[in-house]
Amino acid sequence: MARTEIEFPSLPCARLLFGTREGNLRYLESELGIEIRTDGNRVRIVGETPSSELAQEVLVTLYETAKTQREVTASEFSQQIAALRGGGSTGDPGFVCMTGDRRMIRAKTERQKMYVEAIRDNDIVFGVGPAGTGKTYLAMALAVDALLRKRVKRIVLVRPAVEAGERLGFLPGDMAEKVNPYLRPLFDALYDMVDVERAQHWIAQGSIEIAPLAFMRGRTLNGAFIILDEAQNSTREQMKMFLTRLGFGSKAVVTGDLTQTDLASNQKSGLEQATRILDGVEGIRVVRLTERDIVRHPLVQKIVMAYEQCREPGNPG
Repeated sequence: MARTEIEFPSLPCARLLFGTREGNLRYLESELGIEIRTDGNRVRIVGETPSSELAQEVLVTLYETAKTQREVTASEFSQQIAALRGGGSTGDPGFVCMTGDRRMIRAKTERQKMYVEAIRDNDIVFGVGPAGTGKTYLAMALAVDALLRKRVKRIVLVRPAVEAGERLGFLPGDMAEKVNPYLRPLFDALYDMVDVERAQHWIAQGSIEIAPLAFMRGRTLNGAFIILDEAQNSTREQMKMFLTRLGFGSKAVVTGDLTQTDLASNQKSGLEQATRILDGVEGIRVVRLTERDIVRHPLVQKIVMAYEQCREPGNPG
């Protein structure tokens, strides 16, 4: 059993390295099977020699990141561990980020891993599939991680407001309050990843922006991670308008379920058209999730499959 002690020159930088509530150190303990104790800017590592030495190298390497005055993320720890183990610099492709209460968010199926990798590698990604496949949740997790790592300046949450058939102008409150009910799934995912106080601070300072799809016209979004949720409810004109808002240093994820459109019968879904004509364009990726990727209550998968069978020829719809 090896015992190692590291003393970092700067206490503020050490805290950025350790993470909120020392979450990065707890992650390192769970990954390497070691024990870590801190005393100010000093770290004591107890564990088997190979794991202890690896932990020391990870901490010393990532301290350089902390010296840039930003908090190191758990995903950077994951990537650094993989790189030092000889697994390359990409780390575990299934790992996305750590939540505020130190739970790891990972892609749980092969198609979800494809989806996560597609978002990392492309500027526009369409995630299409039934409810419960994680398409919105994983997109939000990647957006939060990008904001924490300062790869983007803000997150922009967009959704068509068509379900209630109401004009936004007649709804009470300011713009955020008008659109809030439509963005509830995105907020649920956000609050599962960071504490409410931090999320509200981001919203107040503009690091998270809320926008109905109809209000995106004429804008150019630079340095943003943009999520268009429930995109099956966008018209063809709205979808083209949205996709052409992408600016420099931005990434857009478009999610939707083509079997659950709320558009009028005479309107065609912009999501259906976009995934058909843009699939294969360089820099754009379409990932189609299925009922096998559902990670909610087991009954959700059965419900989706039952409805799919009902849509088959010879069965009443």
